[in-house]
Amino acid sequence: MITPAFELSQDPDFLTIIIDVPYARASEFDLYFEGEDFKFYSKPYFLRLTLPGRIVEDGREKASYNVDKRTLTIRLPKESPGQYFEGLDMVTSLLAPKKSRSAKHLVEEIGASAVLSEEEEEEEFEWEIEQTPYKETAESFPALQYYYGFGNLRSGVFQRLQDELSDVVDVKDPDKTPVCERRKERLAAEAAKFDSDHYLADFFEDEAIQHVLKYKPWWVEAHEKMVALQGESHQKHDSNAVVVFTEEEKEQLRRFTNKSYLLDKRSRHHVYLSLIDILLAYCYDICVNEGEQNVESSWNVRKLSATLCWLECFYDIHDVVVCFGRRVLCYPLHRHFDLVTRALNDTVMILQLGRAAVLKCLLDIHKIFRESDPAYLLNDLFITDYCVWIQKTKSKKLAALSESLQKTALAKSHLGFELEELEAAALLVQEEERHLKAAAAVSRQQLPSSESETSDSEESSSTSSETEGSDSDEQESSAGEDGKINSSQGVLQEEGTAPLIDCNGLRQVANTSMVESFRTA
Repeated sequence: MITPAFELSQDPDFLTIIIDVPYARASEFDLYFEGEDFKFYSKPYFLRLTLPGRIVEDGREKASYNVDKRTLTIRLPKESPGQYFEGLDMVTSLLAPKKSRSAKHLVEEIGASAVLSEEEEEEEFEWEIEQTPYKETAESFPALQYYYGFGNLRSGVFQRLQDELSDVVDVKDPDKTPVCERRKERLAAEAAKFDSDHYLADFFEDEAIQHVLKYKPWWVEAHEKMVALQGESHQKHDSNAVVVFTEEEKEQLRRFTNKSYLLDKRSRHHVYLSLIDILLAYCYDICVNEGEQNVESSWNVRKLSATLCWLECFYDIHDVVVCFGRRVLCYPLHRHFDLVTRALNDTVMILQLGRAAVLKCLLDIHKIFRESDPAYLLNDLFITDYCVWIQKTKSKKLAALSESLQKTALAKSHLGFELEELEAAALLVQEEERHLKAAAAVSRQQLPSSESETSDSEESSSTSSETEGSDSDEQESSAGEDGKINSSQGVLQEEGTAPLIDCNGLRQVANTSMVESFRTA
């Protein structure tokens, strides 16, 4: 059976499903729908959907076939007219079968020490700083295997793929390195990499940076449209009204395998914070490249994200923001603090747009890594799971996350590189150079008034030089008549009259007593 391409849309009373069936017979198809279940069959196609809302069969349902486009359009009445169905663009989630609810876990991941966590839980999620961060001990991992990847559910991967993954991540031997050691090594590497000259060059000569900051990615327009729609109807809208997936993205969503993740509260916390970290790196790359991806895009995203590059686990949002800011000022071509704040604002907008916008960005990251060797391995560790997991998250979770990120303050002093002191010192040097140039300009303006004095001094010096020249001619002629000075004496005379420099750097006149004694002899 082939899963056909399909689209879902809605109005207040109906749910519309458009199915692309180019090789099916329009006269032969089976259709079943009840409640949240929808099934369609027409050889060779089979489609089963779990809808986000309930539909009903009451005689108003309708199906039509477009011969030219080879598409089947089905309109189904909503059980509750006016109800808004969320997540109609979450294709992977819609394709998943409806799971039975049970207190007993039918599948349990051994060694992950996690419990099944449903995103439907209505508890408030705490995004602020945890007062007692989790500390790893030897008892936590009796086999000395440390976890990483999405939700910290993976281990032992680097033992099997050490050669390939060594070019992707910076941490050495992740399977035997705890998170605390990874963090220490990361901070040391950033401190060694920071270049004050590079930072100051971008700080003073920022024409290229100011140019890229003017670029507006697609989510800016989508966010403006969403705000306008909310202002008109005075209610929140799902992002599928303003975020549109391409056919390539829809095809990728159909290829993903639906999964259920075993995450405890701590792991869910790490997943959300790492999502911010990855989106920040992605927003930076989109900004500096003005939306045009290049061969450096894969490097930018994974290098600026400590989650991807160092397998970092964050404990609060401020740590995420500080880490991202440090890496922006250490590694890429453009190292400017304004690029950090721009990426923060862009990430807030993406989270406010909701699941569809976040998923669209994750699909783009997935494509970037898929086309880069060996970065494609990061899809297996992180991005693919994020693409599946995000489709099941609640919109209010992302809204709370965006609100907390928006309230997170970041200053240059938080990054630990003494940026304000560097800038102050550089500005002081710049001011001194301006004063020196001004003084030089004043002295050049005073030159015409002293030209007469200069000419008089030049005439006196020329007269004295002529007198010295005549005296030297007489000495040479007398020396030639006596015939007592041979070639070796000439050499000694030159050495005697040459200036000497002592160890203190002062000029001295050579002692000529040796030359005189040689002449007497």
